[in-house]
Amino acid sequence: MHHEPQAGQDPYVKDNYALIASDKVEGTSVYGADGKRIGSIQRILLEKRGGKVAYAVLSFGGFLGIGDDYYPLPWEKLTYDEEMDGYRVDLTKEQITGAPRYANLDDDSFYREKDRTIYDYYGVPPYWM
Repeated sequence: MHHEPQAGQDPYVKDNYALIASDKVEGTSVYGADGKRIGSIQRILLEKRGGKVAYAVLSFGGFLGIGDDYYPLPWEKLTYDEEMDGYRVDLTKEQITGAPRYANLDDDSFYREKDRTIYDYYGVPPYWM
């Protein structure tokens, strides 16, 4: 059940040593294996029933957010790096540009059609297994 915060209460979840709020993940930089910034996390997608993080959608390629391409990365490919204050992947930008991508963030049919292809490309077990 959802409860509205009482007067004087902070409605936002605070980060701690192990947890981060989703609004702070969105916009966080992603760095490649070479240490260069690739792009940023545009969105996080969660499995509805199990609550597992399925994808972090990486955006890059446009100018000021216009014309970006969107690459769904399995969450398991990301490692948080405190020194960089961002996430690292064990791939370069060039490797990611060869991955499955889409142009419309609201096209949910992409995932039904490409789920297995995405996980196979990155070589990690799918979130549903």
